[in-house]
Amino acid sequence: MNLENYFISQFKNSHIGDDGAVINRSVYSKDAFFENVHFKKKWMSHYQIASKAMLINISDAIAMNAKPEYALLSVAMPKSTTKTQMKELVSGFKDVAHKYGVEIIGGDTISNTKLDITITIISQTNKPLLRTKLRKGYLLAYTGELGKSAKELKKLMNLGRIHKKSKFVDIKLRDKFVSKTERFLSSGMDISDGLFSDLDKLSSANRVGFKFNSHISKHIGCSGEEYEMLVAFDKRYAKAVLRRAQQSRTPLNIFAKSVRNKYINRCKAHHF
Repeated sequence: MNLENYFISQFKNSHIGDDGAVINRSVYSKDAFFENVHFKKKWMSHYQIASKAMLINISDAIAMNAKPEYALLSVAMPKSTTKTQMKELVSGFKDVAHKYGVEIIGGDTISNTKLDITITIISQTNKPLLRTKLRKGYLLAYTGELGKSAKELKKLMNLGRIHKKSKFVDIKLRDKFVSKTERFLSSGMDISDGLFSDLDKLSSANRVGFKFNSHISKHIGCSGEEYEMLVAFDKRYAKAVLRRAQQSRTPLNIFAKSVRNKYINRCKAHHF
């Protein structure tokens, strides 16, 4: 068990283990977006930083088939931050929040040596999509294309540049796909730590392994911060799921089925 999982296990209860905590019909989720951990300011504008911070948090709500409604912001920033940069941050937060119908209702600001952001999203759902309920013989699929995020991060680390529409900056969330297929999906989550690492979470939650349809390279399977959807469903619903993916213009890749064997994650931990 890595240190992150060990730490989380000390708080284990019935609400912990998904992208958010479901209490009654509300979903509470929170993610951090810290300078020099998740990004460097030379890579992105302040507008892009705030936009991505909001998007990755809304992603958790969408991954649980929840409608995000409210956001609480915590922003720690250097005293050297200019008013122009602050306005860029505000615009980034507000534009993404408006796009997804989220109202920013409060939070906290503090002086810091670097720019660190945490956001709490409060959502509502009538049918939460959990990581559990994955059974033997179910199909596994992911949306979109994987691998670009790691490739673009490597480019940035090597002092290269990426396009403003790069997946590392401009995340496309799959809210329409999730809402259209909710009745057919048994379990799901967003891909934030990489396909192989997130499969490990599904494996642990359901005590299953996976039989892959074809080889998936580590370049693709270990690419983190993709924010695509990883979903599972009964094979009887495959046509219905594929049809609704097409209706929502969502590329869908059925890549494996769940089996009774041991799953081994081939990726290094993204955190610690």
